[in-house]
Amino acid sequence: MNKVLIITYYWPPAGGPGVQRWLKFARYLPDFNVTPVILTVHPQKATYPLRDDSLQHEVSADVEVHYTNTFEPFGAYQKATGRSDVPFSGFANESAKPGPRQKLAKFIRGNFFLPDARKGWNKHAISKAQELLSKGGFKAIITTGPPHSTHLIGRALKRQFGIRWLADFRDPWTDIYYYKELFPTALATAIDKKMERSVLLEADVVIPVSHDMQRILLEKSPRLTREKFSMLPNGYDDVDFENWVKSPSDIFTITYAGTLTQQYKMGTFLRVLDTMAKALPIRLVLAGKYDEVVANQLKSLTHVEVVNQGYITHKAVIELLGKTDALLLALPDLPGYTGILPGKLFEYLATQQPILCLGTTSSDAAKIIAQAKAGETCTYDDESALNKTLLAWVKRWQQNEKPVVNTGFIKQFSRKALTQQLSALILQ
Repeated sequence: MNKVLIITYYWPPAGGPGVQRWLKFARYLPDFNVTPVILTVHPQKATYPLRDDSLQHEVSADVEVHYTNTFEPFGAYQKATGRSDVPFSGFANESAKPGPRQKLAKFIRGNFFLPDARKGWNKHAISKAQELLSKGGFKAIITTGPPHSTHLIGRALKRQFGIRWLADFRDPWTDIYYYKELFPTALATAIDKKMERSVLLEADVVIPVSHDMQRILLEKSPRLTREKFSMLPNGYDDVDFENWVKSPSDIFTITYAGTLTQQYKMGTFLRVLDTMAKALPIRLVLAGKYDEVVANQLKSLTHVEVVNQGYITHKAVIELLGKTDALLLALPDLPGYTGILPGKLFEYLATQQPILCLGTTSSDAAKIIAQAKAGETCTYDDESALNKTLLAWVKRWQQNEKPVVNTGFIKQFSRKALTQQLSALILQ
Protein backbone atom coordinates (compact mmCIF):
# COMPACT_ATOMS: atom_id res chain seq x y z
CA MET A 1 0.00 0.00 0.00
CA ASN A 2 1.28 3.48 -0.90
CA LYS A 3 1.34 5.96 1.98
CA VAL A 4 0.52 9.66 1.60
CA LEU A 5 1.03 12.27 4.31
CA ILE A 6 -1.95 14.67 4.42
CA ILE A 7 -1.12 17.89 6.25
CA THR A 8 -4.26 19.73 7.28
CA TYR A 9 -4.95 22.23 10.05
CA TYR A 10 -8.66 21.42 10.02
CA TRP A 11 -9.57 17.92 11.14
CA PRO A 12 -12.31 16.66 13.47
CA PRO A 13 -13.45 18.00 15.89
CA ALA A 14 -13.14 21.09 13.71
CA GLY A 15 -16.29 21.78 11.71
CA GLY A 16 -17.00 23.14 8.25
CA PRO A 17 -16.67 22.00 4.64
CA GLY A 18 -12.87 22.12 4.61
CA VAL A 19 -12.81 19.36 7.22
CA GLN A 20 -15.23 17.18 5.30
CA ARG A 21 -13.18 17.37 2.10
CA TRP A 22 -10.16 15.57 3.53
CA LEU A 23 -12.09 13.48 6.00
CA LYS A 24 -13.94 11.93 3.05
CA PHE A 25 -10.80 11.56 0.93
CA ALA A 26 -9.11 9.76 3.84
CA ARG A 27 -12.10 7.41 4.11
CA TYR A 28 -11.91 6.24 0.49
CA LEU A 29 -8.19 6.39 -0.38
CA PRO A 30 -7.54 2.83 0.91
CA ASP A 31 -10.04 1.60 -1.70
CA PHE A 32 -7.57 2.80 -4.32
CA ASN A 33 -4.35 1.37 -2.87
CA VAL A 34 -3.36 4.53 -0.95
CA THR A 35 -2.93 4.68 2.84
CA PRO A 36 -3.60 8.15 4.28
CA VAL A 37 -1.58 9.39 7.26
CA ILE A 38 -2.92 12.60 8.79
CA LEU A 39 -0.80 15.34 10.34
CA THR A 40 -2.84 17.98 12.13
CA VAL A 41 -2.89 20.30 15.12
CA HIS A 42 -3.98 19.06 18.53
CA PRO A 43 -7.62 20.12 19.02
CA GLN A 44 -6.89 21.46 22.51
CA LYS A 45 -4.31 23.81 21.03
CA ALA A 46 -6.13 24.82 17.85
CA THR A 47 -8.42 27.81 17.35
CA TYR A 48 -11.36 26.56 15.29
CA PRO A 49 -14.10 29.02 14.31
CA LEU A 50 -16.42 25.99 14.18
CA ARG A 51 -16.52 22.68 16.01
CA ASP A 52 -18.47 19.59 14.99
CA ASP A 53 -17.73 16.76 17.40
CA SER A 54 -20.03 14.44 15.46
CA LEU A 55 -17.43 14.30 12.67
CA GLN A 56 -15.02 12.46 14.96
CA HIS A 57 -17.20 9.38 14.54
CA GLU A 58 -16.47 9.45 10.80
CA VAL A 59 -12.71 9.09 11.26
CA SER A 60 -11.85 5.51 10.42
CA ALA A 61 -10.16 3.58 13.23
CA ASP A 62 -7.58 2.47 10.65
CA VAL A 63 -6.47 6.02 9.83
CA GLU A 64 -3.19 7.03 11.47
CA VAL A 65 -3.47 10.56 12.87
CA HIS A 66 -0.60 12.58 14.34
CA TYR A 67 -1.31 15.68 16.45
CA THR A 68 1.15 18.48 17.21
CA ASN A 69 1.42 21.58 19.31
CA THR A 70 0.99 25.05 17.83
CA PHE A 71 1.41 28.70 18.69
CA GLU A 72 -1.58 30.91 17.96
CA PRO A 73 -1.91 34.68 18.48
CA PHE A 74 -5.56 34.40 19.44
CA GLY A 75 -4.98 35.87 22.90
CA ALA A 76 -3.67 39.07 21.32
CA TYR A 77 -6.72 39.18 19.04
CA GLN A 78 -9.02 38.88 22.04
CA LYS A 79 -7.29 41.77 23.80
CA ALA A 80 -7.34 43.92 20.66
CA THR A 81 -11.02 43.38 19.88
CA GLY A 82 -12.55 42.48 23.21
CA ARG A 83 -14.09 39.37 21.60
CA SER A 84 -14.00 35.79 22.84
CA ASP A 85 -14.92 33.99 19.59
CA VAL A 86 -12.69 33.16 16.65
CA PRO A 87 -13.32 35.12 13.41
CA PHE A 88 -15.35 33.23 10.81
CA SER A 89 -14.52 33.11 7.13
CA GLY A 90 -15.54 36.44 5.65
CA PHE A 91 -15.90 37.84 9.21
CA ALA A 92 -19.54 36.73 9.33
CA ASN A 93 -19.53 36.95 13.13
CA GLU A 94 -18.10 40.47 13.23
CA SER A 95 -19.59 43.91 12.82
CA ALA A 96 -20.29 45.06 9.26
CA LYS A 97 -18.95 48.47 10.34
CA PRO A 98 -15.85 47.59 12.34
CA GLY A 99 -14.73 49.97 15.04
CA PRO A 100 -11.14 51.14 15.60
CA ARG A 101 -10.13 48.12 17.68
CA GLN A 102 -11.51 45.65 15.14
CA LYS A 103 -9.85 47.52 12.28
CA LEU A 104 -6.56 47.46 14.15
CA ALA A 105 -6.87 43.71 14.72
CA LYS A 106 -7.57 43.15 11.02
CA PHE A 107 -4.63 45.37 10.04
CA ILE A 108 -2.29 43.43 12.33
CA ARG A 109 -3.57 40.14 10.89
CA GLY A 110 -3.19 41.37 7.30
CA ASN A 111 0.30 42.79 7.68
CA PHE A 112 2.15 41.02 10.48
CA PHE A 113 0.83 37.46 10.25
CA LEU A 114 1.65 36.49 6.68
CA PRO A 115 0.22 34.53 5.07
CA ASP A 116 -2.16 34.01 8.02
CA ALA A 117 -2.44 33.93 11.78
CA ARG A 118 -2.06 30.15 12.00
CA LYS A 119 1.51 30.07 10.71
CA GLY A 120 2.62 29.38 14.29
CA TRP A 121 1.71 25.75 13.61
CA ASN A 122 4.32 25.40 10.88
CA LYS A 123 7.44 24.70 12.91
CA HIS A 124 5.64 22.04 14.95
CA ALA A 125 4.15 20.41 11.87
CA ILE A 126 7.45 20.49 9.98
CA SER A 127 9.26 18.85 12.88
CA LYS A 128 6.75 16.01 13.10
CA ALA A 129 6.63 15.59 9.31
CA GLN A 130 10.42 15.33 9.17
CA GLU A 131 10.26 12.56 11.76
CA LEU A 132 7.61 10.67 9.75
CA LEU A 133 9.21 11.13 6.33
CA SER A 134 12.68 10.15 7.54
CA LYS A 135 11.30 6.65 8.19
CA GLY A 136 10.47 6.33 4.48
CA GLY A 137 7.56 4.65 2.77
CA PHE A 138 5.68 7.77 1.69
CA LYS A 139 4.71 8.21 -1.94
CA ALA A 140 3.72 11.87 -1.59
CA ILE A 141 2.65 14.67 0.73
CA ILE A 142 -0.48 16.79 0.44
CA THR A 143 -1.07 20.22 1.95
CA THR A 144 -4.50 21.85 1.97
CA GLY A 145 -5.35 25.50 2.54
CA PRO A 146 -6.72 27.66 3.97
CA PRO A 147 -4.86 28.29 6.11
CA HIS A 148 -2.45 28.81 3.24
CA SER A 149 0.48 28.86 5.66
CA THR A 150 0.06 25.08 5.56
CA HIS A 151 1.44 25.13 2.01
CA LEU A 152 4.70 26.57 3.38
CA ILE A 153 5.04 23.34 5.37
CA GLY A 154 4.81 21.42 2.10
CA ARG A 155 7.35 23.72 0.47
CA ALA A 156 9.86 23.15 3.28
CA LEU A 157 9.41 19.37 3.09
CA LYS A 158 9.69 19.36 -0.69
CA ARG A 159 12.96 21.26 -0.49
CA GLN A 160 14.39 18.91 2.14
CA PHE A 161 13.17 15.51 0.94
CA GLY A 162 12.40 16.06 -2.74
CA ILE A 163 9.15 14.20 -2.20
CA ARG A 164 6.18 14.55 -4.55
CA TRP A 165 3.99 17.40 -3.27
CA LEU A 166 0.33 18.12 -4.04
CA ALA A 167 -0.99 21.55 -2.96
CA ASP A 168 -4.77 21.65 -2.50
CA PHE A 169 -6.47 25.07 -2.79
CA ARG A 170 -9.95 25.04 -1.27
CA ASP A 171 -10.10 28.86 -1.53
CA PRO A 172 -8.01 31.50 -3.27
CA TRP A 173 -5.03 33.00 -1.42
CA THR A 174 -4.48 36.68 -2.25
CA ASP A 175 -7.72 36.74 -4.25
CA ILE A 176 -10.02 35.66 -1.44
CA TYR A 177 -13.06 37.94 -1.43
CA TYR A 178 -12.33 39.47 2.00
CA TYR A 179 -8.58 40.02 1.42
CA LYS A 180 -8.90 43.81 1.22
CA GLU A 181 -10.76 43.84 4.54
CA LEU A 182 -7.43 42.95 6.16
CA PHE A 183 -6.05 46.34 5.05
CA PRO A 184 -2.81 44.90 3.60
CA THR A 185 -0.13 47.42 2.67
CA ALA A 186 1.59 47.23 -0.71
CA LEU A 187 4.58 45.60 0.99
CA ALA A 188 2.46 42.99 2.76
CA THR A 189 0.61 42.18 -0.47
CA ALA A 190 3.91 41.81 -2.34
CA ILE A 191 5.26 39.43 0.31
CA ASP A 192 2.03 37.42 0.30
CA LYS A 193 2.02 37.13 -3.49
CA LYS A 194 5.66 36.07 -3.52
CA MET A 195 4.90 33.22 -1.11
CA GLU A 196 1.85 32.28 -3.16
CA ARG A 197 3.90 32.12 -6.38
CA SER A 198 6.62 30.05 -4.77
CA VAL A 199 4.09 27.47 -3.61
CA LEU A 200 2.48 27.29 -7.03
CA LEU A 201 5.83 26.96 -8.79
CA GLU A 202 7.42 24.42 -6.43
CA ALA A 203 4.46 22.09 -5.92
CA ASP A 204 4.36 19.12 -8.27
CA VAL A 205 0.57 19.30 -8.58
CA VAL A 206 -1.82 22.14 -7.74
CA ILE A 207 -5.41 21.10 -6.99
CA PRO A 208 -7.96 23.92 -7.23
CA VAL A 209 -11.61 23.20 -6.43
CA SER A 210 -12.99 25.00 -9.49
CA HIS A 211 -12.08 25.88 -13.05
CA ASP A 212 -12.13 29.61 -12.37
CA MET A 213 -9.86 29.24 -9.37
CA GLN A 214 -7.49 27.34 -11.63
CA ARG A 215 -7.59 30.28 -14.05
CA ILE A 216 -6.80 32.73 -11.25
CA LEU A 217 -3.88 30.67 -9.94
CA LEU A 218 -2.51 29.95 -13.41
CA GLU A 219 -2.20 33.69 -14.02
CA LYS A 220 0.10 34.15 -11.02
CA SER A 221 3.25 33.45 -13.04
CA PRO A 222 4.14 33.03 -16.73
CA ARG A 223 6.23 30.04 -15.64
CA LEU A 224 3.13 28.11 -14.61
CA THR A 225 1.67 25.63 -17.09
CA ARG A 226 -1.80 24.16 -17.27
CA GLU A 227 -0.32 20.65 -16.97
CA LYS A 228 0.56 21.32 -13.32
CA PHE A 229 -3.10 21.86 -12.39
CA SER A 230 -5.73 19.22 -11.76
CA MET A 231 -9.13 20.56 -10.75
CA LEU A 232 -10.85 18.44 -8.11
CA PRO A 233 -14.11 19.86 -6.74
CA ASN A 234 -15.85 19.14 -3.49
CA GLY A 235 -18.55 16.51 -3.51
CA TYR A 236 -21.13 14.55 -1.58
CA ASP A 237 -20.78 11.25 0.25
CA ASP A 238 -23.29 8.53 -0.63
CA VAL A 239 -22.99 7.24 2.94
CA ASP A 240 -24.42 10.52 4.26
CA PHE A 241 -27.56 9.94 2.22
CA GLU A 242 -28.08 6.20 2.82
CA ASN A 243 -31.02 6.77 5.19
CA TRP A 244 -31.96 10.20 3.88
CA VAL A 245 -35.62 10.86 3.22
CA LYS A 246 -37.58 13.79 1.81
CA SER A 247 -40.33 14.70 4.25
CA PRO A 248 -43.54 16.39 3.11
CA SER A 249 -43.89 19.99 4.29
CA ASP A 250 -46.96 21.97 5.23
CA ILE A 251 -45.43 25.28 4.15
CA PHE A 252 -43.28 25.96 1.08
CA THR A 253 -39.83 25.94 2.66
CA ILE A 254 -36.55 27.35 1.35
CA THR A 255 -33.35 26.40 3.17
CA TYR A 256 -29.89 27.96 3.19
CA ALA A 257 -26.92 26.27 4.89
CA GLY A 258 -23.74 28.26 5.40
CA THR A 259 -22.37 31.75 5.96
CA LEU A 260 -24.00 35.00 4.87
CA THR A 261 -22.22 38.35 4.93
CA GLN A 262 -22.70 41.76 3.36
CA GLN A 263 -20.94 40.43 0.22
CA TYR A 264 -24.08 38.40 -0.38
CA LYS A 265 -26.59 40.95 -1.66
CA MET A 266 -29.74 39.40 -0.25
CA GLY A 267 -32.02 42.44 -0.33
CA THR A 268 -33.88 41.85 -3.61
CA PHE A 269 -34.35 38.14 -2.98
CA LEU A 270 -35.76 38.73 0.49
CA ARG A 271 -38.08 41.46 -0.82
CA VAL A 272 -39.43 39.13 -3.53
CA LEU A 273 -39.90 36.39 -0.96
CA ASP A 274 -41.74 38.70 1.44
CA THR A 275 -44.07 39.92 -1.31
CA MET A 276 -44.91 36.35 -2.32
CA ALA A 277 -45.55 35.43 1.29
CA LYS A 278 -48.47 37.86 1.42
CA ALA A 279 -50.49 35.39 -0.65
CA LEU A 280 -48.81 32.10 0.28
CA PRO A 281 -47.16 31.02 3.54
CA ILE A 282 -43.38 30.73 3.02
CA ARG A 283 -40.73 29.54 5.44
CA LEU A 284 -37.04 30.49 5.17
CA VAL A 285 -34.71 28.25 7.16
CA LEU A 286 -31.13 29.31 7.84
CA ALA A 287 -28.45 27.01 9.21
CA GLY A 288 -25.16 28.80 9.80
CA LYS A 289 -23.76 32.21 10.63
CA TYR A 290 -24.65 35.61 9.19
CA ASP A 291 -23.48 39.16 9.89
CA GLU A 292 -25.49 42.10 11.17
CA VAL A 293 -26.29 43.41 7.68
CA VAL A 294 -28.10 40.18 6.83
CA ALA A 295 -29.60 40.07 10.35
CA ASN A 296 -31.16 43.51 9.82
CA GLN A 297 -32.52 42.46 6.41
CA LEU A 298 -34.14 39.41 7.98
CA LYS A 299 -35.71 41.53 10.70
CA SER A 300 -37.38 43.65 8.03
CA LEU A 301 -39.38 40.66 6.74
CA THR A 302 -43.01 40.91 7.79
CA HIS A 303 -44.64 37.95 6.02
CA VAL A 304 -41.96 35.25 5.70
CA GLU A 305 -41.56 32.80 8.57
CA VAL A 306 -37.82 32.89 9.34
CA VAL A 307 -36.32 29.95 11.24
CA ASN A 308 -32.73 30.45 12.39
CA GLN A 309 -31.09 27.16 13.28
CA GLY A 310 -27.68 28.69 13.92
CA TYR A 311 -24.62 26.53 13.35
CA ILE A 312 -25.57 22.84 13.46
CA THR A 313 -23.63 19.63 12.90
CA HIS A 314 -23.06 18.26 9.43
CA LYS A 315 -25.33 15.32 10.20
CA ALA A 316 -28.09 17.71 11.26
CA VAL A 317 -27.66 19.70 8.04
CA ILE A 318 -28.18 16.57 5.94
CA GLU A 319 -31.36 15.80 7.88
CA LEU A 320 -32.52 19.41 7.50
CA LEU A 321 -32.20 19.19 3.71
CA GLY A 322 -34.91 16.56 3.77
CA LYS A 323 -37.38 19.03 5.27
CA THR A 324 -37.23 21.60 2.50
CA ASP A 325 -38.80 22.24 -0.90
CA ALA A 326 -36.08 24.44 -2.42
CA LEU A 327 -32.45 25.10 -1.60
CA LEU A 328 -30.75 28.48 -1.64
CA LEU A 329 -27.14 28.89 -2.74
CA ALA A 330 -25.73 32.41 -2.40
CA LEU A 331 -22.34 33.43 -3.80
CA PRO A 332 -20.38 36.58 -2.91
CA ASP A 333 -21.34 39.44 -5.21
CA LEU A 334 -17.90 40.47 -6.42
CA PRO A 335 -16.74 41.31 -9.98
CA GLY A 336 -14.73 38.63 -11.75
CA TYR A 337 -15.19 36.17 -8.91
CA THR A 338 -16.87 33.17 -10.47
CA GLY A 339 -14.94 30.18 -9.13
CA ILE A 340 -16.61 29.60 -5.78
CA LEU A 341 -17.91 26.03 -5.51
CA PRO A 342 -19.15 25.59 -1.93
CA GLY A 343 -19.20 22.07 -0.58
CA LYS A 344 -22.91 22.41 0.17
CA LEU A 345 -23.66 22.75 -3.57
CA PHE A 346 -22.86 19.07 -4.09
CA GLU A 347 -24.88 17.93 -1.10
CA TYR A 348 -27.72 20.05 -2.46
CA LEU A 349 -27.36 18.20 -5.76
CA ALA A 350 -27.49 14.85 -3.98
CA THR A 351 -30.93 15.67 -2.55
CA GLN A 352 -32.34 16.34 -6.05
CA GLN A 353 -34.27 19.30 -4.66
CA PRO A 354 -34.43 22.49 -6.80
CA ILE A 355 -31.53 24.89 -6.21
CA LEU A 356 -31.82 28.66 -6.53
CA CYS A 357 -28.34 30.10 -6.99
CA LEU A 358 -27.86 33.83 -6.38
CA GLY A 359 -24.87 35.24 -8.23
CA THR A 360 -23.44 35.65 -11.68
CA THR A 361 -24.94 33.34 -14.30
CA SER A 362 -21.47 32.62 -15.71
CA SER A 363 -20.09 31.16 -12.48
CA ASP A 364 -18.78 27.61 -12.19
CA ALA A 365 -21.62 26.87 -9.78
CA ALA A 366 -24.23 28.12 -12.27
CA LYS A 367 -22.78 25.91 -15.00
CA ILE A 368 -22.91 22.81 -12.79
CA ILE A 369 -26.50 23.52 -11.73
CA ALA A 370 -27.50 23.97 -15.38
CA GLN A 371 -25.78 20.75 -16.50
CA ALA A 372 -27.39 18.86 -13.63
CA LYS A 373 -30.80 20.35 -14.52
CA ALA A 374 -31.02 21.01 -10.81
CA GLY A 375 -32.33 24.57 -10.63
CA GLU A 376 -31.83 28.15 -11.74
CA THR A 377 -29.25 30.89 -11.30
CA CYS A 378 -30.39 34.50 -10.97
CA THR A 379 -28.34 37.62 -10.47
CA TYR A 380 -28.94 39.31 -7.15
CA ASP A 381 -30.86 42.26 -8.61
CA ASP A 382 -32.99 40.39 -11.19
CA GLU A 383 -36.32 40.72 -9.43
CA SER A 384 -38.30 39.48 -12.43
CA ALA A 385 -36.30 36.26 -12.80
CA LEU A 386 -36.43 35.58 -9.06
CA ASN A 387 -40.17 36.06 -8.96
CA LYS A 388 -40.75 33.87 -12.04
CA THR A 389 -38.57 31.06 -10.74
CA LEU A 390 -40.04 30.98 -7.25
CA LEU A 391 -43.64 31.14 -8.50
CA ALA A 392 -42.98 28.19 -10.82
CA TRP A 393 -41.49 26.18 -7.99
CA VAL A 394 -44.35 26.98 -5.64
CA LYS A 395 -46.83 25.83 -8.27
CA ARG A 396 -44.87 22.61 -8.76
CA TRP A 397 -44.83 22.08 -5.00
CA GLN A 398 -48.58 22.63 -4.78
CA GLN A 399 -49.09 20.00 -7.48
CA ASN A 400 -46.63 17.64 -5.77
CA GLU A 401 -44.46 17.42 -8.87
CA LYS A 402 -40.95 16.09 -8.34
CA PRO A 403 -38.04 17.68 -10.21
CA VAL A 404 -36.23 15.59 -12.82
CA VAL A 405 -32.48 16.03 -12.60
CA ASN A 406 -29.50 14.66 -14.50
CA THR A 407 -28.49 11.97 -12.01
CA GLY A 408 -25.76 10.62 -14.27
CA PHE A 409 -24.03 14.01 -14.26
CA ILE A 410 -24.41 14.39 -10.49
CA LYS A 411 -22.81 11.01 -9.72
CA GLN A 412 -19.38 12.23 -10.86
CA PHE A 413 -19.31 14.36 -7.69
CA SER A 414 -19.57 11.44 -5.29
CA ARG A 415 -16.71 11.48 -2.79
CA LYS A 416 -15.61 8.00 -3.85
CA ALA A 417 -15.42 8.95 -7.54
CA LEU A 418 -13.42 12.07 -6.69
CA THR A 419 -11.09 10.06 -4.45
CA GLN A 420 -10.32 7.75 -7.36
CA GLN A 421 -9.14 10.81 -9.31
CA LEU A 422 -7.06 11.95 -6.33
CA SER A 423 -5.42 8.54 -5.98
CA ALA A 424 -4.36 8.68 -9.63
CA LEU A 425 -2.61 12.01 -8.96
CA ILE A 426 -0.85 10.59 -5.88
CA LEU A 427 0.37 7.47 -7.69
CA GLN A 428 1.66 9.19 -10.83
